[in-house]
Amino acid sequence: MSASHFFFRISMSFGSSKGYCCYYSCSTFFCLCKSTKGLHKERMIHPKLFSLTRLPGRNKMASYCFLVLAMCAAQTLCITIESVPGMDGERVILTELERTVSLVCFSNRSEDEAAELVWLRNGRMVALREGNRQGQSGVCIMPVIHQDNGATFTCRLRSNASVEASVTLNVTYPPIVSGSEGVWVEQASPLLLSCDTFANPPVSSVRWTLNGSAIDILAGRFTLTDDGFTSRLAADKAEKSKHEGLYRCTVDSPVYGIKSKDFLVTVTERTLKFPLMPIIAGVVVVCLTAVLAIVSRWKRISKCCK
Repeated sequence: MSASHFFFRISMSFGSSKGYCCYYSCSTFFCLCKSTKGLHKERMIHPKLFSLTRLPGRNKMASYCFLVLAMCAAQTLCITIESVPGMDGERVILTELERTVSLVCFSNRSEDEAAELVWLRNGRMVALREGNRQGQSGVCIMPVIHQDNGATFTCRLRSNASVEASVTLNVTYPPIVSGSEGVWVEQASPLLLSCDTFANPPVSSVRWTLNGSAIDILAGRFTLTDDGFTSRLAADKAEKSKHEGLYRCTVDSPVYGIKSKDFLVTVTERTLKFPLMPIIAGVVVVCLTAVLAIVSRWKRISKCCK
């Protein structure tokens, strides 16, 4: 039986009938009235109605069921959560990045000292201010970030961890794909273009084009990879005839639609790089050699200068 339910059984004599069972949840009552002839009737009553359909010959039995239901309701603690924005039937809250989510937890017996509430995020305790714990407690997620996607917030009784309610966040966000970028690469040097595909829900497709046409991976000696976060188009050695031009990465999101980013790739002639470090090393060696030579012949040099 789940944490928010309570089972209560009471036996009493009523003609040939004996044994009345009540099963209570925060939203529904069930009353099972049994007799020597077996199960007579199962009643399902919303707690706000507290009324029973009267069956012929079962009026007194129905009245006993009603009394049992009232006893159940008086002894049961329930936890409920309300949210802005609202949640769906599976207790999932749909929101977006940079938005705000407000959660408020209620106990049906707020005046009870045992109704102190605690919040947990993915099983870890959330720090609450004093006065935000007894009978009613609220938390605010502001702003919503990537790490909040899939996070479960649970409100429970401090005195009884089995009495609890939970909600889960579903954070949607688009891939960051827009604008244009200039890329310069030397002949025979590696070429790497990156396109963001990190999104929720995941993008449905990623397409690369060169000068308006689909890229021929084999002819251009390209390597195309996608790890769910970034789509990468790479070539080990850039060639002006094959790799220069306007590249476009097009991403299709089921929620945010089609987005694209352009890369204008220019392949330049290979330049002879100045060997700076070897020259510096050579100059240092020459200077040290000259200093040592002067020190070793210092006496002779000083005599000649007299």
